[in-house]
Amino acid sequence: MTNTRHSRRTALRAATLGVTTGGLSLAGSSTMARARTGRGGTTTFVVVTGASGTPGGIGALSLRGHRTVGVDLPGHRVTDAQFALDYQCPQDPASLATRPSPMAGVGLDAYTAAALETVRTVSAFGPVILYGGSMGGVTLNRVGNAVPHLIDRIVYDSAFCCVDLACPEAYLTTPEGATTLAGTVAALVVADPAVIGAVRANYRTADPETLSKLKEALMAGASDAEFHAMLATLQPDESLTVGKENSQVQPDTWGRIPRTYIRHAADRMIPLALQDRMITEADRLTPHNRFDVHTVHAGHAATTEQFGRIVEILNRLPECRR
Repeated sequence: MTNTRHSRRTALRAATLGVTTGGLSLAGSSTMARARTGRGGTTTFVVVTGASGTPGGIGALSLRGHRTVGVDLPGHRVTDAQFALDYQCPQDPASLATRPSPMAGVGLDAYTAAALETVRTVSAFGPVILYGGSMGGVTLNRVGNAVPHLIDRIVYDSAFCCVDLACPEAYLTTPEGATTLAGTVAALVVADPAVIGAVRANYRTADPETLSKLKEALMAGASDAEFHAMLATLQPDESLTVGKENSQVQPDTWGRIPRTYIRHAADRMIPLALQDRMITEADRLTPHNRFDVHTVHAGHAATTEQFGRIVEILNRLPECRR
């Protein structure tokens, strides 16, 4: 690496990974949403992955009768060559350190455009629930600002909801974010971001110490088998800019959408205190339309069992019972 300090700082900015991921209070219902509740059709969950995640729907929701679709974020699609030969085994460190990234130049505008296209398409068929975890929250924010009339509910699963501050990077520097272990991802960086145009992390490392620290940050309490399986779903390259671009929510647009926040009580990447800060800020911004809040005892990346509880929360959302 030609600039280790720069690489570690940039990795911290993009380190919060979106691997994620009783009755409901209806305090979040707005006039706009009530006008939409008469729509027929099947609810569609539009799923936005976080940093390094692989786009996809949620099969467990499909088994409960819902449509689900993952947003194909630019740079993360199967055709974008994230998994090149140098990332296979044996790896080619020299190539990994210098090969230009398909994420180069990709930022939040591109993510937002892709999500908007998906939301506009599926909204013709029935209610839309926009769901995202971790860094995926910044895309949710932008889309909610742009097309509140097409979204019946927006769900943050331990995700960044930027209200008083502009971006995730700013929130991670607050007192509530001080305990984050997001910096552990810096140890995985195998290229200078300035050279390849992205943050490139080697999630296929076999170094025991590095993996132990990463597991503590992402999925403490999981079995090694489940942790390793989760790592296998992560893509090595992530955008340089998404975590520091402005994604503040707007009260007159985003603020009209009924919203749910699923807190992860054991999250070491987005600490619980930071999740609560964002919830509080949002409720203060639109006191007439507050977050419907749920809590699961999960780390940043939920285990299969923990995600099953999240699915049950999603399945009981009002839009799913029409």
